Amino acid sequence: MASSFHYHYHKDDDEDFDNIFDDFLENPDLFPKPKERKKRIFIERNREEDHEKLWNDYFSETPTYSHNLFRRRFRMNKPLFLSIVHRLSTEVEYFRPTEDAVGRSSLSPLQKCTATIRQLAYDGGADTVDEYVRLGETTARKCLHHFTAGIIHLFGDQYLRRPTPEDLKDYSLLVNNVDFPG
Repeated sequence: MASSFHYHYHKDDDEDFDNIFDDFLENPDLFPKPKERKKRIFIERNREEDHEKLWNDYFSETPTYSHNLFRRRFRMNKPLFLSIVHRLSTEVEYFRPTEDAVGRSSLSPLQKCTATIRQLAYDGGADTVDEYVRLGETTARKCLHHFTAGIIHLFGDQYLRRPTPEDLKDYSLLVNNVDFPG
């Protein structure tokens, strides 16, 4: 198949290139130097052990913390939380358990959802979940993004809707203790 573009070689092209190359060798500041890449700091977080700790603290047959503490810390009851984790881990790719190239388990769906719920429940930054759930700021932010997208996708039609005028009036009364005009 013929192309409509034809390049014809000219000896002058070599000369132009040689001139540009010579200019560069004489004055290398003509082109900006690339920024040095920062080395990423690797923190070994022992994600498998941390999953076990999380499980033992809240989800085992005899958890360290009671159901009341779970509800206070997660802002929902445990069965609801576990049903959300189950739906996300079976229907949203990001929350499915995987292994890396050396066979280590990825963060568990429980860890990812806990990090997200903690961010939402406490209105905290992504780096605040590292101390307990043991995942980095970037990963926590990614979990939050995938979690919200997954919740909207899985539960949006059933539970998420625009507020009605009555909802807005009730909310206004609740928050401001002021009647909504009209």
